[in-house]
Amino acid sequence: MEDGTIVKFTTEDGEEVNFKVIEETKLNGCKYLLVLDDIEGEEQEALIMKEVSDKDGEVSYEIVESDTELKSVAKVFEELLEDTELIT
Repeated sequence: MEDGTIVKFTTEDGEEVNFKVIEETKLNGCKYLLVLDDIEGEEQEALIMKEVSDKDGEVSYEIVESDTELKSVAKVFEELLEDTELIT
């Protein structure tokens, strides 16, 4: 997935939300995306999402909520983006 790609996610309520991919990485065999919500004119929020597969192999992403996992992945993204200025 290319940085800057806009991806659509569907919430549990069935609402579609657009996110802009800033960076992606793998950690311990799991793929993670650093995304910004793609709401123009409002303050943007960064989220870390984890790729998950269901029993049929269909891929989806969910927001990382575990504090331990979030801290580990956030540190990797910080290192990857250390010399990068984000322009949205």
